[in-house]
Amino acid sequence: MSRPPLPPFTRETAAQKARMAEDAWNSRDPVRVSLAYTEDSRWRNRSEVFQGREAIVAFLTRKWEKEQDYRLIKDLWAFDENRIAVRFQYEWRDASGQWYRSYGNEQWEFDEHGLMRRREASINDIAIAEKDRRFHWPAPGPRPADVPGLGTDPF
Repeated sequence: MSRPPLPPFTRETAAQKARMAEDAWNSRDPVRVSLAYTEDSRWRNRSEVFQGREAIVAFLTRKWEKEQDYRLIKDLWAFDENRIAVRFQYEWRDASGQWYRSYGNEQWEFDEHGLMRRREASINDIAIAEKDRRFHWPAPGPRPADVPGLGTDPF
């Protein structure tokens, strides 16, 4: 199975790969998201470390049960050959209605077929008031084309 664009990445193809990942995560479909990763993909997400598509699906299922009304933006940070780094923000609310903005960075490594074989994510959460939310498009679903990325003022 191949998942274009394939490495080695250019600025344009790395940005395309980041946007494809953002769109998939905004679908909140764990199986769809997992198909972008190798069968034995290794993950570190915060303090959790796990491996394989089944573990990815289980992790994302738990994540989106907790993180309701999830909306995500990923921006390309850097790239080289078969690696991409992104910075991201997402907003979500918990079961009590408290909103959060989560900030972080991810480092990705791809195989020759364009599947991600390694993902490392560092993430921090900040409680926000509902009036301070920035991401308002319908969810689940992709960020509309007229909603900009993170830009130069990420906070």
